[in-house]
Amino acid sequence: MAAHRELLARHRAVMPNWMALFYDEPIEIASASGRRVTDREGRTYLDFFAGILTNAVGYDVPEISDAIRAQLDTGVFHTSTLYLIDKQVELAERIAELSGIPDAKVFFTNSGTEANETALMLATQYRRSDQVMALRNSYHGRAFATVAITGNRGWSASSLSPVKVSWVHGGYRFRSPFRHLSDADYVKACVDDLREVIEVTTAGDVACMIAEPIQGVGGFTTPPDGLFGAFKEVLDEYGILFISDEVQTGWGRTGEHFWGIGAHGVVPDAMTFAKGLGNGLAIGGVVARADLMDCLGANSLSTFGGNPVSTAGALATLDYVLEHDLQANALKLGARLTEGLRSIAEDNPVVGDVRGKGLMVGIELVGPDGEPAPKAALAVLEGARERGLLIGKGGLYGNVIRLAPPMTVTADEVEEALVALRGAIGEASA
Repeated sequence: MAAHRELLARHRAVMPNWMALFYDEPIEIASASGRRVTDREGRTYLDFFAGILTNAVGYDVPEISDAIRAQLDTGVFHTSTLYLIDKQVELAERIAELSGIPDAKVFFTNSGTEANETALMLATQYRRSDQVMALRNSYHGRAFATVAITGNRGWSASSLSPVKVSWVHGGYRFRSPFRHLSDADYVKACVDDLREVIEVTTAGDVACMIAEPIQGVGGFTTPPDGLFGAFKEVLDEYGILFISDEVQTGWGRTGEHFWGIGAHGVVPDAMTFAKGLGNGLAIGGVVARADLMDCLGANSLSTFGGNPVSTAGALATLDYVLEHDLQANALKLGARLTEGLRSIAEDNPVVGDVRGKGLMVGIELVGPDGEPAPKAALAVLEGARERGLLIGKGGLYGNVIRLAPPMTVTADEVEEALVALRGAIGEASA
């Protein structure tokens, strides 16, 4: 580990203390292919976190690499949005059509954080209100407004805010006061809470509600299907916009639907996206109703958003996802992964909950009385790495293992991961 230790010392000398690193002995990924990555010291791992769900198609995919090289060969890496960009327009056309939002328009950014900031700017301007509703346990980014609407203290770096935020129940069922209710009664209780929050904590003219269909950093928490459809009925009564944060749930990862919000039978007023679209390239954006997108009365742009290289790679990624029906693969192998984890849970009481959809699966680890067990999560994280598997971690209490492999993952690789997880979880239980 000498090379890693030297790089770690240099990292700590010049990088912020608040930039978290996984593992007691952090690693550097030096090369990758398929679903496997190799660190600087030559050890190869099966990757089940995909750069935080970003390497959606895996590594070293010829169709994507060739599209990027073809753009690089033109010599045009960047022109800015002051000029027409063919690939940007084509990608926007594809996303607008796939969104299901009538008369949709698209604006590209560099990340999910920027996408959510843009969505908030549009909504607050359109409604002429600085009031926003968000879910408890949410995460929407690291910029000023997105930190304000992040309902997870571990990621809320500042109490200062450009918006007034009201918090709603619904996203995190496992520790909700409504957890004992049936799906239908849970939805009703959350809808009643939403209405009360509007009536009690706001002036009524709220700009928007923003929600992740499955909370990502929050620990892949998954509400009952239909919750956000029921929310939208209440929001429509007050003229409140609904924004679906699809940064982690988009592009078919949940298996059942192309967008996570599809499970709730509703078309939002806007959706934000990023991560998997670029398969590692920096890209994000907003797709919204035209009247909402066009509501700004001043000039605006994104210098690098939607640049020729990123949009060329994103188009190739989107083509690959659709042509290889990776949504169906996520549905099939996600079901096998969840089934295997629930079998592991039967033998290990440290597992309090297995949840998620498709290839977006969370394992909540608990103590003897059901309390959060963050030390167990750290043990599983380290134990999986020792067994050649890279996984993620999150949750409100840092006690949730997050599994989100590239959507090209194979049945054999799922079985390999389950073997490693059985060993790591069993060791943590003991």
